[in-house]
Amino acid sequence: DYEKVDDILDVWFDSGCTHAFVLEAREDHHSPADLYLEGSDQHRGWFQSSLLESCGTRGRAPYKQVVTHGFLLDEKGLKMAKSGKNAVSPDKIADQSGAEIIRLWVGSSDFTEDMRVGPEVIKSNTDAYRKLRNTFRFLLGNLDGYDAENRVALTDMPELERYMLHKLSELDALVRQAYLDYDFKKVFHALSNFMTVDLSALYFDIRKDALYCDPQSSPVRRACQTVMDEIFMCLTAWLAPIMTFTTEEVWLSRFPSEDGSVHLRTFPDVPADWQDEALAAKWSKVRDLRRVVTGALEIERREKRIGSSLEAAPTVYVSDESYVEAMAGIDLAEIAITSQATLSTDAAPEEAFTLEEVAGVAVVPSLAVGNKCARSWKILPEVGSVEGYPDLTPRDAAAVAEFDRAS
Repeated sequence: DYEKVDDILDVWFDSGCTHAFVLEAREDHHSPADLYLEGSDQHRGWFQSSLLESCGTRGRAPYKQVVTHGFLLDEKGLKMAKSGKNAVSPDKIADQSGAEIIRLWVGSSDFTEDMRVGPEVIKSNTDAYRKLRNTFRFLLGNLDGYDAENRVALTDMPELERYMLHKLSELDALVRQAYLDYDFKKVFHALSNFMTVDLSALYFDIRKDALYCDPQSSPVRRACQTVMDEIFMCLTAWLAPIMTFTTEEVWLSRFPSEDGSVHLRTFPDVPADWQDEALAAKWSKVRDLRRVVTGALEIERREKRIGSSLEAAPTVYVSDESYVEAMAGIDLAEIAITSQATLSTDAAPEEAFTLEEVAGVAVVPSLAVGNKCARSWKILPEVGSVEGYPDLTPRDAAAVAEFDRAS
């Protein structure tokens, strides 16, 4: 049943000359290889034998780059053996959580080191994946019906929109370099942090009011959709190499096509004028101030003095002139997601809420005064001031009137 083979000189020698017949002998390949990828034990194995043979016969290395990966461990850090009880089957993970979770786990891990996998590791990646899908769901929902003819020019955008484009510009440089460095973990964590901290907790949170309640012709709403379109285009392209199936699903949900694919795209070109360091520095101060307001309102909710932030009308005391300058041209109530808000340079009362890490900002919450809008839930004195709309703010009345005219 067995036949002796005499044409193997040495397994390392034979594997080391694969570049000669795998790359040079095939028209659809090129030599040297762009990349050799293997485990860290191959530094004195395949990598070295390939290097020695190619240098000896071709006078050059058979590869342009070498990348090494670690080995698989269980959650306790023990080596995973094929025959051991601690082995985890990729098929089982795929059946339970989907193949994308495996890709996410690899893409979010430092593959150059030994990698742990197990139920808890998969669970944490499943949670991260759910947040990613929620971000795309929000984008798809609010871009439905978006007309590119209503795009808003950069110079006509509110500060918040220009700030988000600056963040995209920063990410573009980071993502491109990280992919060139095979640093997939850096790519995913940067994009995940952007979606969680910059989009969900800041941009989407602030702009929900304009998206849901402004008239469709509102300049702010149109600027927001313009930026969300750019965010969509960037995120689907940047994540496509890692989240292969999800980005395809998202792309085809918005642009259905039998022959279209997110994987036929290249990374979008990000205009140089999106970058605005001065604006970024200003909004860093705005976000610090907002953190103090959010902290104060969280206590009010916990003590059940308010239900939602829209029931509040905080007074924000600033003793640092830089915060006054940062807030110039910015609607404090809008970024705080309250019905009313006041910025004061007076001395803050002793009972004012502060955060140790944000010096010079103090907040005293109070209840908003007025009537509650049935549409936006804002509490304002002007609710009911437009004839025919007794329970709406003037903004909401205009939005309803525009919708009625269109229908």
